[in-house]
Amino acid sequence: MTEIGVLARIPDYLDKDIEVFMIEEHLDKSTSIRKLLAEGLQHWKKKRALRLLEERKITFLKAAEMSETSIWELVDIIREKGIVWVISEEYITRDIEAAVGSSDLH
Repeated sequence: MTEIGVLARIPDYLDKDIEVFMIEEHLDKSTSIRKLLAEGLQHWKKKRALRLLEERKITFLKAAEMSETSIWELVDIIREKGIVWVISEEYITRDIEAAVGSSDLH
């Protein structure tokens, strides 16, 4: 994996939180920041995928792909958050067709 250097200024309170994280996770500062950044981006990807799914801009399968979760994990998240993404039989048929790449489901 190729790595690039990033220079960023952060507020004092974040630095203090990172120090606590470092101690509790037994990590150096660079590894801690990479881990926190990766976790933050993963959270953002899920949140974005769920928003787009709820807005009916993407299919269920696309939401699973974008959020980098399994379809079963996504089902659990959707149920937990009470997201409504199926509005009609036509919508779910279209979603399934997109998932299997076939229009032979009618």
